[in-house]
Amino acid sequence: MTKCKKIASLMTLSACLFASQAMAAGGSVHLEPAEIDPDNVSSLQRGARNFMNYCSGCHSAQYVRFNTIGKSLGLSEEQLVDNLMFNADKTFETIKSSMPPADAARWYGKAPPDMSLMARAKGTDYVYNFLKGFYVSPESPTGVDNLVLAGTSMPHVLWELQGFQAANFEHHENEDGSVTTTFEGFEQLSPGSMDAEDYDDFVRDTVNFLAYIAEPIRSDRRKLGVWVIMFLIFFFILSVQLKKQIWKDVK
Repeated sequence: MTKCKKIASLMTLSACLFASQAMAAGGSVHLEPAEIDPDNVSSLQRGARNFMNYCSGCHSAQYVRFNTIGKSLGLSEEQLVDNLMFNADKTFETIKSSMPPADAARWYGKAPPDMSLMARAKGTDYVYNFLKGFYVSPESPTGVDNLVLAGTSMPHVLWELQGFQAANFEHHENEDGSVTTTFEGFEQLSPGSMDAEDYDDFVRDTVNFLAYIAEPIRSDRRKLGVWVIMFLIFFFILSVQLKKQIWKDVK
């Protein structure tokens, strides 16, 4: 697991912010399915690496501890310390942002959101398409806008991986004089270090990890649920047989 590149760190530490919830868009945007696999431990490990390298500079995950991640993802304490714990000392600590929230609020007016429950609040498809939806916009202070969250203040921190792309919009005039704008696809302006397929996998792994930290006990809950259902089925069969035995002489 490699550490975050300097330029990505500088971008995240200097400008990483989401727009307010009032600006949230995406209801009219087609969302591609994320197709994550919460049971794929290798994917979750890569997602943890991606999050700590590219996201934790601005975003915290205050509801999950490093030792919980290590237990679920099969990582030793040494692996946690060497590869994930860039700004923490003890494995029982939660994931903290490298950017102090108080300073972020003073500098930008609002601190970047905690990511612990983002996948549950917005949905994995939303987050997946958001990370893929940045396009060049000269009108934006950061130089980019986002197809899913129009007017976002978050810069394209993954530009080195994805490259830069332009969004093609078409404007259609309706009979009542109103204008409808439709999205017609992206056009690659400059390549990144990854091709489209590899970048999709990178984002999918990251979203998979975000889905995991939103409910770390999901796997244990599902396993327990199977045993509960099996017990209920057994108890039902036993109850039926017991009823027949007790009432067999009653006409």
